[in-house]
Amino acid sequence: MKILLKPLVTEKFNAQSEKLNKYGFIVEKSANKIEIKKEIEKMYGVNVSSINTMKYAGKVKSRYTKTGFITGKTKAYKKAIVTLVDGDTIDFYSNI
Repeated sequence: MKILLKPLVTEKFNAQSEKLNKYGFIVEKSANKIEIKKEIEKMYGVNVSSINTMKYAGKVKSRYTKTGFITGKTKAYKKAIVTLVDGDTIDFYSNI
């Protein structure tokens, strides 16, 4: 089972990574903080100081088209904010 689904690369997390040494990841919904910490330390070779997690519920969206209303739902996901020990960094762009 893959725990880390993808990193969050946004303007907000880029600023937090430079100033506060925090990085964001979309993770598996069933993963706990201990599993997330082990996976990040193994994959990136860094030391994790702390982890904050939050669950996002899927939102119901609807729009009007020629054929009538179309309703759907966005995906639910879990986000982890990882704080690293001072001196450690993660470079998401190294293997592009």
